Amino acid sequence: MPFTVAGAGEILWDLFPTGRRPGGAPANFCYHARMLGAESFVVSRVGTDQPGEELLERLAELGLSSCYISLDRVHPTGSVSVTLDSKGNPDYIIHENVAWDHIPFDEQTDGLAKSVDAVCFGTLAQRSPESRESIRRFLKSVPESRLKVFDINLRMQYYSPELINDSLLLCNVLKVNSEELSKIGSMFSLSGEPEETLSILCEKYNLRLIALTKGSEGSVLYTPEEILYHPGFKVDVCDTVGAGDAFTAALTIGVLEGKPLAEINDFANTVASLVCHYNGATATD
Repeated sequence: MPFTVAGAGEILWDLFPTGRRPGGAPANFCYHARMLGAESFVVSRVGTDQPGEELLERLAELGLSSCYISLDRVHPTGSVSVTLDSKGNPDYIIHENVAWDHIPFDEQTDGLAKSVDAVCFGTLAQRSPESRESIRRFLKSVPESRLKVFDINLRMQYYSPELINDSLLLCNVLKVNSEELSKIGSMFSLSGEPEETLSILCEKYNLRLIALTKGSEGSVLYTPEEILYHPGFKVDVCDTVGAGDAFTAALTIGVLEGKPLAEINDFANTVASLVCHYNGATATD
């Protein structure tokens, strides 16, 4: 049987200069996990507007179920205005008080939480009290033996030391990039080399694994027992949107399959590099 995974948080339209594409880190994670053979469910919310209807239609085309995506009759479907620099790196304007700021938690969602093999979540959807409470209730319903992956995704002003600390206490796997690790180090007064910060975080929060992604320089996988480096792959970048989410999905599936860390590291870098060849997070064009 395939593994069952969930992505809890934002789902939205990424508005590029060339057009719009479905996005939101948890939704991107679910798409890539599905492409890798998992049964994937997005836990989120869209508006009862045309963008919401079209987003659900697009998810169906991508093979993703919308049965855990609730409908909001008051707030609009989320969207993010995206601009890219000369290297394909994105900058975002994330529109506020949208449907995914009001994700509910109910009996059906609780049932999913109890059944998943892994869940991925971040900081952005926790910017509102309602969604933050729902995401945390979901995480607390996931059995302790399952993977709870905190893909930190620090965006604009939508995070705080308290939010990061609380989220780290709820996860057992952390995925972070170099810039985010530096910000965490500053917040928590952790000095020294990145590996030292990884060691402190791993011990303090009793983490099974930390994945540090370093863009074109590859990645580091850190566990209490070992540390593995990968140099990454040279690619012709179209844009980097969704590459981190693809890495997280490949990492999660690899861990669930019980693969050696070196193999997981190589595979996750391969998948992430492929996404960089395409426009948008789902790499379908």
